[in-house]
Amino acid sequence: MTSYWCSSALLPTGIAERVLVTIADGRFAAVEADADPGDAIRLNGLVLPGLANCHSHAFHRALRGRTQTERGTFWTWREQMYAVASMLTPETYYQLARAVYGEMVLAGITAVGEFHYLHHAPGGRRYDDPNAMGTALIAAARDAGIRIALLDTCYVAGGIDQPLNSVQERFSDGDAATWASRVSLLTGSDDVVIGAAAHSVRGVPQDQLGAVASALPNAPLHIHLSEQVGENAACLDAYGRTPAQVLDETGFLSGRTSAVHATHLTNVDVGLLGSSATYSCFCPTTERDLADGIGPSAALRNAGSPLTLGSDSHAVIDLFEEMRAVELDERLASQERGHWSAAELLKAATIDGHRSLGFDDAGAIAVGARADLVAVRLDSVRTAGTGGTVETIAFAASAADVSDVIAGGRQVVADGKHMKLDVAAELAASIAAVTE
Repeated sequence: MTSYWCSSALLPTGIAERVLVTIADGRFAAVEADADPGDAIRLNGLVLPGLANCHSHAFHRALRGRTQTERGTFWTWREQMYAVASMLTPETYYQLARAVYGEMVLAGITAVGEFHYLHHAPGGRRYDDPNAMGTALIAAARDAGIRIALLDTCYVAGGIDQPLNSVQERFSDGDAATWASRVSLLTGSDDVVIGAAAHSVRGVPQDQLGAVASALPNAPLHIHLSEQVGENAACLDAYGRTPAQVLDETGFLSGRTSAVHATHLTNVDVGLLGSSATYSCFCPTTERDLADGIGPSAALRNAGSPLTLGSDSHAVIDLFEEMRAVELDERLASQERGHWSAAELLKAATIDGHRSLGFDDAGAIAVGARADLVAVRLDSVRTAGTGGTVETIAFAASAADVSDVIAGGRQVVADGKHMKLDVAAELAASIAAVTE
């Protein structure tokens, strides 16, 4: 057993002082407030549960600093993304993903939902192992010290009634049934969840969405939803329904489903997501970087759709920034303040995020839960003098303030440094390998 003494920690009941936690077999065996430290390892600052990054495309990290050089839209950015996708192999993807997941761990993230659609070799050619790319991502996550929900994604069309382009051929299994057959070969474990995803109503025809939804009936189910106005227009033209209505009619919406982005919704759409308890996964740093728009986060919450958070394209990997951006974007859209409390945003980033990825026993510092701890400095130039409250975390702290991370009972970050990887060096080398 290992014990940590936290000068302050966020427990399910709120912030407590002088918290002693005991860890056995990767889980919290005891949590005691107002305790003496004894010989326990000390964690200063405010200690949080581990954060969950619920929407990631690991290879997009190679675009940071490269796609901000010109005018354009999501659709022009997509062409630059495809150029990177065309370069990756299982070996180079492993190296890149390991570095990206290392950056996440440094930011206090202990679980990632990897929305994985880069399945095959260029031209759609199959690797000897049909899941070579997914297996590389799992290995990368383990080496970086992060749990992964591999959200294996069905992607069989280049748009509604459109063929695949030459790069998209790497993403496709041909149809949903063949996709499901390949996914059935993947196996999860204590630190790996195998989930399902449909890329979008653009990437999976209406008559195949039900097959995706039923392929892994007890696993997380994710989909991009109404990220762009153009997606909605094409869906209305083809089906006479919004994307959310199409998902509802095909049995895709449920309490295990996450609708990623959910940006351009009608009131009816909001009601469908809320009444089905579908998660709404917002990725504000990507949505603003791509000029996608501001989604109705508060309306979705009020309708019954729980909020989760992701860093998506990794323009920034900082769940603290994602948290406050949800509230700040609502302020911009409404010209009013106070839509989301700090406690609500932290719940989205911790317990609700983990649940949406299939890690139902993570996201809280409580007996029996997975032993994840994230120490956030309260003496940095961002946090000094703020009082060390939940508002400090949601509205002042950044990923740079994370000093120590314990994931599943194992310390992976100490004093702001990854204990196994030189993350910056690995990022530089792995990105150069696919961009130069």
